[in-house]
Amino acid sequence: MKRILFVILSTILLFGNIKVKGQVEYDKYFTDNQLRIDYYLFGNADTVSYALDKLVKEPKWGGPRVQLVDEMNYGMYFFEVTLPDSDVVLYSHGYCLLFGEWQTTEEAQHINKGFHESVVMPFPKETVWVTFYAKDDHLKTSEMMQIVVDPNDYFIKPSPQLPYEIINIYGDYPVENAVDIVLLPDGYTEQEMGKFEKDCEFFVKSLFSYEPYSRYKDRFNVRAIKVPSQDSDITMPGDKLYRNTALSCSFWTFDSERYCMTYDNETMKTLAGQVPYDQIYILANTKKYGGGGIFNSYCVSTTGNSYSSDVIIHEFGHGFAGLADEYAYDGTDNYCLEVEPWEPNITTLVGFDCKWQDMIGKKTPVPTPVEKKYNNTVGVYEGAGYQKTGIYRPMIDCLMNTFNGKKFCPVCERAIERMIKHYTE
Repeated sequence: MKRILFVILSTILLFGNIKVKGQVEYDKYFTDNQLRIDYYLFGNADTVSYALDKLVKEPKWGGPRVQLVDEMNYGMYFFEVTLPDSDVVLYSHGYCLLFGEWQTTEEAQHINKGFHESVVMPFPKETVWVTFYAKDDHLKTSEMMQIVVDPNDYFIKPSPQLPYEIINIYGDYPVENAVDIVLLPDGYTEQEMGKFEKDCEFFVKSLFSYEPYSRYKDRFNVRAIKVPSQDSDITMPGDKLYRNTALSCSFWTFDSERYCMTYDNETMKTLAGQVPYDQIYILANTKKYGGGGIFNSYCVSTTGNSYSSDVIIHEFGHGFAGLADEYAYDGTDNYCLEVEPWEPNITTLVGFDCKWQDMIGKKTPVPTPVEKKYNNTVGVYEGAGYQKTGIYRPMIDCLMNTFNGKKFCPVCERAIERMIKHYTE
């Protein structure tokens, strides 16, 4: 895959602009509210431009209040919040975007497109700078856009109070000590809201059926917003079925039949902002198999398929913990083999000491052959991240590979546990 050339502002290396990152006193700099920054990305496979849309003040910040600075360095994008003319980072957050995935498609080689995106942060008490960054295939970092946020700016819009019922599905823990998940419905009519509630309960049951989530049940809140759609089921362009639904979810995203996502970011974020949240999960009312998950952006899963429970947990692995897919296809080259991928569960062995090297037994060969005797052994097995050669996964099987074993490997479990603690400690 070619290196993406970013054509805004200056390019900096990760080590080229030293920022001071440490413990930040939340109440000194932020209120209880949340700031949503809406913006656009325009471009193609080789270029991208950023443009600010608007700022929205939402009722409640749902993110961490202790670990405000993201030290994990996950994701292909991140943003930092600083005081003017200061190198002290008050808040930072890594994430991925649907636009970034689209840039790798064949379509992006031929046309330009625009995507609406958003980030959220605690609402500042004083003027701050918010700087947006993106990484290329070699994980070099470019500064893409910087905006000044004055909390007294009368152009910061208050979020609308929507007429939809909010229900508590699970947990009643303080938001600062919990992973807060908001469930949004797509393709449920007014008459199917009862089904949506049952599917929300199914989501919770599915989530806590797997380790390590079951060990941390007391660190989750799950809320749902009952938003009816005009039509039942969702859009399936490949079958020429087009439905009018609340969030416009659709199969055949990027012309991949089972990839089910939405381009309607603004509606999704406006609905989610009615409650405090760390993660957004859309439940799609259809029997067709599919879904999708983008790290620290949102996840989608269908609810009427026999594999729905596994899909829910697999996609949440992407969206919440930044886990990569561990399966492989012929002829794909999504990753640069000269650098260590940012995802915690795959490796090129370039920087393996920062991955799961500490979890491998002394007698386990590296790379590890795919043989029966290693079925339950943490090792380094070739084939992951959609590529059959050059990229390795921690175990022969895992929920990020197939649904056969119905469990996460120890490496993925550790990554999930680390993320839970990031939000709750």
